[in-house]
Amino acid sequence: MASLKALKGRIASVKSTQKITKAMKTVAAAKLRRATDQAVAGRPYAERLEAVMASLASKIVVGPQSPKLLAGTGSDQVHLIVVATGERGLAGGFNANIVKLARRKAEELTAGGKTVRFYLVGRKGRVLRRFYPQGIHHDQDMSGMRSPAFDHAHAVAQDLIARYEAGEFDVAHLVYSTFQSALVQEPTERQIIPVKVPEGAEGGTSAAVEYEPDEEEILATLLPRNVAVQIYRALLENQAGFYGAQMTAMDNATRNAGDMINRLSIEYNRSRQAAITKELIEIISGAEAL
Repeated sequence: MASLKALKGRIASVKSTQKITKAMKTVAAAKLRRATDQAVAGRPYAERLEAVMASLASKIVVGPQSPKLLAGTGSDQVHLIVVATGERGLAGGFNANIVKLARRKAEELTAGGKTVRFYLVGRKGRVLRRFYPQGIHHDQDMSGMRSPAFDHAHAVAQDLIARYEAGEFDVAHLVYSTFQSALVQEPTERQIIPVKVPEGAEGGTSAAVEYEPDEEEILATLLPRNVAVQIYRALLENQAGFYGAQMTAMDNATRNAGDMINRLSIEYNRSRQAAITKELIEIISGAEAL
């Protein structure tokens, strides 16, 4: 049985940890409210812009003269997986689940004979270096980002588009976590370059609206912005998901610490009682000997 001093030290240590996890839960809960508002507010614009892109793309015949972000490179051999994760941990399986989906997508593409590279946005995605040491195409430093701003997403989008125009990859997929609730964050994968045209819609569907300038000119302007908006949405969703996952993880940790404190306290009291009983027996035995 552990000594009373050791048990007392363990109880004090767990209580100290419990205070930290409780404080982290409170901070995460406070930040979650704002992050949730931002994520929810950003969805309608991102979804509508994506729908507009698909609608415009369906009204033209995609060919060599079309914007490259729509027409593609003419190949789909090299795929770039943009992995957006958090900068910090202590959030349960939040980051691990995003990485797991990215690996699953990579394995699927590799099995199809494609070349796969990774573009990391967020420090926790660097664990992929262990599995794909030669496959990390770029590691975007986001350590200075306290809260996602459109400028952050725009910088990533510009870099991706420049690499795409330079022929470094043919298709880009974005992997992040969609926020549903504090308990549920769903890892999500979507193609962002080139924009996907709905099946069966390509080839000049008659439009109910006349565009000025024409659709291709509008697309040339909006397509780069769409990439930035979709990345911005991913960053907002990730932020809300991270705080939700962290709040849940710290709540569980606080409860587990409380359970451990109770178990250790019971063990401490039993050990203390046994020590007192032993001393009483020794005193009684000594008195009888006299």
